[in-house]
Parts: sequence; structure tokens; C-alpha cells
Amino acid sequence: MGSTSTDLLKLTRPVNSIMVGFAVVVGVAVTSPLAVFSVSAALGFLTGFFISSYSMVVNDYYDLEVDKINTPHRPLASGRITPRIAAAYAAILLILGIAAALPVGRDNLIIAATFAAVAWIYNAWGKKQMLLGNMMVAASVAIPYIYGGAAVGNADSLILWFLALTSFLAATGREVVKTISDTEGDEVRGVRSIARVHGGRAAALVGAMLFLGAVVSTALPVLFRETSMLFAGLILIPDALFIYAAAKVLQDSSGVNALKIKKITLIGMVIGMFMFIIGGVYRG
Repeated sequence: MGSTSTDLLKLTRPVNSIMVGFAVVVGVAVTSPLAVFSVSAALGFLTGFFISSYSMVVNDYYDLEVDKINTPHRPLASGRITPRIAAAYAAILLILGIAAALPVGRDNLIIAATFAAVAWIYNAWGKKQMLLGNMMVAASVAIPYIYGGAAVGNADSLILWFLALTSFLAATGREVVKTISDTEGDEVRGVRSIARVHGGRAAALVGAMLFLGAVVSTALPVLFRETSMLFAGLILIPDALFIYAAAKVLQDSSGVNALKIKKITLIGMVIGMFMFIIGGVYRG
């Protein structure tokens, strides 16, 4: 029983799911700093966590045959968890996520259902659809912020949407660059990634453009007077990381370097997220 419980937990990739839940709380913090300890924020965290956990299980369900080759130690691929149990587990996680959204409000219920639908469509179909698949992953990174703002009645906050836009562009670029190092696995899956169809150089160019687009979008909160000059100074830190990442991936579009860029941009996204929190708190 203990081993099965551990394997079920591993299926959810708990660290990733906790980060999605935290992103919902960030959406709350950016628009209503005093509401981060509210019931709505707590329910939002649970929705993000459970829907993300559901999507991770669905991912392993659809990747079962490939994982048997690439990651045979995973709970499903190893046979320790059966596909039938995984499907039932995913359904339970989805129900829990939707249940946590119900008390928050209609808008949040719609967003949660959309988040869940995008996760399923991506794994069942979108993963193989070149840039569209990358954009679906990026949308799942940005949606939790919007959910958080909506949970406290601030879905129309401009700084919230600028955060979501920046995250979307950065995450799309990161996913595109990531495909440079995934060409062999994508060939097994039948994924028509930019790197596999058009080559690593093309993927590097698209990724770099998206990174620079994310940098430009960080100026929007200042231009629209949604925050202070403190944010304008602090956001230059992650901006510098993304400019560096864009330059480096154009200089070297190898799979090894793509993995390095993936790590650098993750650091940039995390730092940028905290800068947006500061921007939301200090708007003077």
C-alpha cells in the first residue's frame, strides 16, 4: 500500500503541481496583496495543484509506450501502476480540482475547466502539433495567474494580464528551444516540432524572438502606469537573463546548449514572477 501511494504521488510530479498552485497565489498577490491568506487564495492553490496533478497523470498515460523506452522507471511505464488505475486517479484529481473551484465563483470554474481541457487536448493531440503544442503548454503556465486574479475579483487587472503575457511568451520560447534537445524522443512520438521539421537553427531563432518579446512585454506595466519605477529597475534582472539566453541560443543551437538555456530561462521566469509581485505591491 505504501509503495502504491508513493507511485501515485510520483505520477503527479508534486513539485511541478505545487508550483502551479503557487502561481495562482502569485496572481492573487499581484492584484490584491492582502488577500494572499484568504480562503479564495487557498482554494485557488488547491485548484492549481489538483488540475496540474491531473494533467501530469494524463501526460504519463498518453506517453506510456514512449516512457517504456525512455523512462522505464516511471510508475506507469514500469507496470507498478496500471493504465486503468492511472485513468481513475486522473479523474479523481480532476474532480477535486473542479470541486475546489466551485465555491470561488463562476469565472474561476470556467477557467479551471478550460485549464483541464487544454491539458487533456495537449496530451491527446496538441503535443504533436509543432508551435501550437508549445503554445498550449505556455498557456497552462499563464492561466494560473489569471485564475488567481479572478479569485479575488481582479481578473481585469492590467498588470495581471501583463504578467500572463510575459509568462506566455517566455514559456513558449522555452518550449521551442527545449525541442532542440528532444528531437530523438519527438521522432519516436511522431511530434512535428520546429526543431525536428525545420532544424535546430530555426527553433533557436523562433525561441530567441519569443524571449525578446517577453522582455519587451515587461515594459508594459511601466508604460501603462500600472506599477512604480522600482519595478522598472528590478525587472531588468530577469530581462538580462532572457537577452543573454536569446544571444546564446542563436550562437549555439545544439541540444546540449538548449538544455542550458532551458535552465537559465527557468531562473529568469521565477525571478520575473517575484518582480511582478513587488510591482503589484509597490505601485506608487
